[in-house]
Amino acid sequence: MAVPATAHAQIPVLCSENSLVAAVNAANAAGGETLALTPFCTYSLTTAHGSASDGPVGLPPITTPITMAGLGTVIARDPSAPAFRVLEVQGNANVPGTNGQLTLAAITVRGGKAQVPHPGGGIADRGGAVTLVSSSVTGNSAVAGGGIYVDNGVVSLTASSVTENSATATAAGGGIYRNSGAVSLLVSDVSRNTPNNCAPAGTVPGCAD
Repeated sequence: MAVPATAHAQIPVLCSENSLVAAVNAANAAGGETLALTPFCTYSLTTAHGSASDGPVGLPPITTPITMAGLGTVIARDPSAPAFRVLEVQGNANVPGTNGQLTLAAITVRGGKAQVPHPGGGIADRGGAVTLVSSSVTGNSAVAGGGIYVDNGVVSLTASSVTENSATATAAGGGIYRNSGAVSLLVSDVSRNTPNNCAPAGTVPGCAD
């Protein structure tokens, strides 16, 4: 008789900046985890807890398969904090030895501000995989890819939104900038971003530039 595989337990994360940072560090060290974020909590990031070649990051860079599951949960850069993006996912194509895969479920990423001249204010996908389900990326800014920047990675949005983000460079994808890799939208809204929604023009199927 076959023995069913043991399910990975979700790791509860208390509603505090330090708890979330510690949970991401532990998940990376363990080779990946599912983190159960506190429902209706706003995790306010007051400082950068990670660094990368493309600038500081609010949470430690995601280097393993990590799922963050919430319910009305927000991960946000504090408005008074110095400039940093909220999340970065690193994969082997860009950062050798990493296997970053991030899934966000029912979570909002808000207020990221990538340090000039770097792209990706909310999320930067550098060779990894990003999946958003019933989630939103809003109110973030960068030189390019104010909401999401993808380079050699894969980004998938399902029943999610990327709205009211901004890029300071001309036609640089206030919502999503696809430098390389792939972006797919399924029943998702990419709109009301400045100066445009997706860039370069025509690189994100289903996005009205």
